Amino acid sequence: MGKRAQQGDGNAGPLLEQAVRSVLTAPEEGLDLALDTGASLLAASAGQWPAVSRALLGYADTAVGRCWSAGWRPADLVRVVRRGLKPVHLALAVDLIAAEARRHPVAGLDRRWQEQLRELEAEVWWPTDEQYLGAFAHRHRLDRFALATAVLELLRSWGRLPPIAPVGPAPGASTAARRPTGPVTGEPRMLARIRALLAKAESTEYPEEAEALTAKAQQLMAQHSIDEALVAAAAADRNTPAALRIGVDNPYEGPKTMLLDAVAAANRCRVVWAKEFGFCTVIGFDGDLDGVELLYTSLLVQATHALNKAGSGKDSRSKAFRQSFLVAYAARIRERLTAATERTTTAAAAGRHLREDGTEEQLLPDARLLPALAARSAAVDEEVGRLFPKLVSQRVRVSDGEGWAAGRAAADRAALHGRGEIHN
Repeated sequence: MGKRAQQGDGNAGPLLEQAVRSVLTAPEEGLDLALDTGASLLAASAGQWPAVSRALLGYADTAVGRCWSAGWRPADLVRVVRRGLKPVHLALAVDLIAAEARRHPVAGLDRRWQEQLRELEAEVWWPTDEQYLGAFAHRHRLDRFALATAVLELLRSWGRLPPIAPVGPAPGASTAARRPTGPVTGEPRMLARIRALLAKAESTEYPEEAEALTAKAQQLMAQHSIDEALVAAAAADRNTPAALRIGVDNPYEGPKTMLLDAVAAANRCRVVWAKEFGFCTVIGFDGDLDGVELLYTSLLVQATHALNKAGSGKDSRSKAFRQSFLVAYAARIRERLTAATERTTTAAAAGRHLREDGTEEQLLPDARLLPALAARSAAVDEEVGRLFPKLVSQRVRVSDGEGWAAGRAAADRAALHGRGEIHN
């Protein structure tokens, strides 16, 4: 009996590899046949199903690991699936990422990698690898053929991904390959304060209060960046720029990218948009990146709510109105955030320091400040050139005057009364 099980395992691996290879290389017009043939082979026998299950999770180590080596991260792979496949593929994707993660000690993963695994809730919930497919099929009410088809569709999607610029070390990367990118654990108190201010901005019923809270959050972000620059200059710190990816999906992905770029630029970061994959890469120093992600998320929620309440009648539901609204919102936010950063930088150059509680204290001016900030901006530009040597600019069109006016007004208020998503 044990021998037969071992023999089944031996057959299942090559069978899976054959099915995946056929699906990966199939042209679009032959894909359905390749999927049907491969799924039929894998699902043919209930007795073979546990061996196929074990083989799949073993194959996932290779397939997912190849994606890590090509620059992809857990959230990226899930985003690809969410954009092009179905909820069942999404559940499979998270499970295969969880299965592969067993190979790596948590301590060997960088901070953002660990955060992505937590946000995805990527955990091994199945009893044994042999029982995984059976348990998954029961949980999602699928027969063997339907599940085998979904597995092959998912592996085709991942297997055809091109290499992309890495934004951090892959699991298992040597210590020498890991560049310092700021603190790995915990969160600076200033960032916690910024998070609290933005939470208040998203919950208040008063537009003026929301505007003041958002402006104060940006000032604190600018002060945090200034403090880090001075500490690095004093210690001759060789810390280098880092990068992260933020999902930017349709609808209105262009204006959303403009909003992210506005937040990034005000915080000495750069944005590169990969439209085909639905994400932007933000390049900057580690503490600045955290603030950019926080503020962009908050402002996008504020924009969504303001858009849903803006305009008059049917015109406000048109694509032209909504596109124009969001472009104007992003443009006005850029002006406001840039002004807030400039005020804080000018004050800091004169020796005025913004405390975490929002009050100011007078210190001696530090002549190293402006050169340190310029050096950090130059380092970010250099890193962008290294990661993305070929960049092109893209324009976003506006065709609705009412939407433009409403968007600028909303950006001045930056008010929010609830959470939501932008819909067509």
